Amino acid sequence: MNNDLTLYGYWRSSAAYRVRIALELKGLTYENRPVHLVRDGGQQHSEDYRRMNPQELVPTLKHGQRVITQSLAIIEYLDEIWPDGPPLLPAVPRDRAHARAMSLQLACDVHPLGNLRVLQYLESEYAMPQVERENWVRHWIEVGFHALEAMLTQSPNTGTYCMGDSPGLVDICLVPQVYNAHRWRASMDPYPTIRRIHEACQALPAFRAAAPEAQPDAAR
Repeated sequence: MNNDLTLYGYWRSSAAYRVRIALELKGLTYENRPVHLVRDGGQQHSEDYRRMNPQELVPTLKHGQRVITQSLAIIEYLDEIWPDGPPLLPAVPRDRAHARAMSLQLACDVHPLGNLRVLQYLESEYAMPQVERENWVRHWIEVGFHALEAMLTQSPNTGTYCMGDSPGLVDICLVPQVYNAHRWRASMDPYPTIRRIHEACQALPAFRAAAPEAQPDAAR
């Protein structure tokens, strides 16, 4: 099957980071089209981009003429369209449900509360100072990581990675959130399991290739 994949994203976007990891793990080639989230008032708000993605968010994946949005939907699409690559979700339904639960906890409960548009709104509408916005982000990262650490510690599925001995969807969601934790200076000391899994992921070429600083549009 012809890849014909184009990823519209931003180097420091957690959601775009997830999709890059998935593409690298599946061994898929793709064209990277940067969308700067701050320059020109945010290029995601341009008329051309809005026609493609009415949410005005990244990432957006084009596969031929098909447009797919939302990082987790994109990742599952890649996993289903290219089943010959390493699977990103477990084969057993109960394990898939557990993997999705942890992934959604990171991608939907933790990440959005520290997202650019949320922080911009807190500043513009409530005049929240920078230090308070940083405290806000750290608080929600810590709440999410406390829960995830317990889930990983209690789960019999936890191995080298979140769901055994090969990386998958949960790890794809975890690594960008740990990146955010470091960025916002949240302590990782209370989360030994998360730290161990993150270190295992960072040793893999796919995760290193997808890292924000490895992207052509990264701030230098």
